[in-house]
Amino acid sequence: MADAIISARDVIKSFGDFRALDAVSLDVARGERVVVCGPSGSGKSTLIRCINRLERHEAGTIAVNGVPVDDSRRSREARRGTVGMVFQQFNLFPHLTVLDNLTLGPMRALRKPEDEAREIAMRYLARVRIPEQADKYPRQLSGGQQQRVAIARSLCMEPEIMLFDEPTSALDPEMIGEVLAVMTELARTGMTMIVVTHEMGFARGVADTMVFMDRGRIVETAPPARFFAAPETERCRDFLQKILHH
Repeated sequence: MADAIISARDVIKSFGDFRALDAVSLDVARGERVVVCGPSGSGKSTLIRCINRLERHEAGTIAVNGVPVDDSRRSREARRGTVGMVFQQFNLFPHLTVLDNLTLGPMRALRKPEDEAREIAMRYLARVRIPEQADKYPRQLSGGQQQRVAIARSLCMEPEIMLFDEPTSALDPEMIGEVLAVMTELARTGMTMIVVTHEMGFARGVADTMVFMDRGRIVETAPPARFFAAPETERCRDFLQKILHH
């Protein structure tokens, strides 16, 4: 794909004898929203962790913005300004205020002056609808608010791509909606997104492309309308039946 901002080819990743990714290939276009779903242990999180080099793939190639994902300094610097990631756990520094959690990256990694970093932080706190929480500590916030702070923290690095690794799975049910609303809004801005999630309502409304994984392989890729109405494989039909009717 000529305009692919992420390109993975025949990627293999193992943990001991367990093959987490088995010759996975995926292209993501600039501005595309991709939702990756599949059963537990199917390789979804490993795939996005390899894209961000949190895991090292042992074969195949991954490129972000045309730069190979490897341990070189050029690769690290290219990813730093391009890829943001939000995890299941919020990973906020408990001893820092919300505002300090958000300004740390821009000041340390991007060398922004403090006043500019604070301005950026407040802009993104407003975008995730919690500017009034700036001076609080993470423990004073609900889980949903902490996850929105985590999203804002990633956005403060002004990435071109956002990776989400099951961002609502650690939340109480009533807090899931507020995080998905922020993500839906972000998708509307044209941000390139890969979202690993079981939230199929969100996927239906936001995704350009659905990717279904099983046993370390991509089994099916389709636009949401076709994916949900007429999945091609028995394995995908079985998965959707369970997840949509449980």
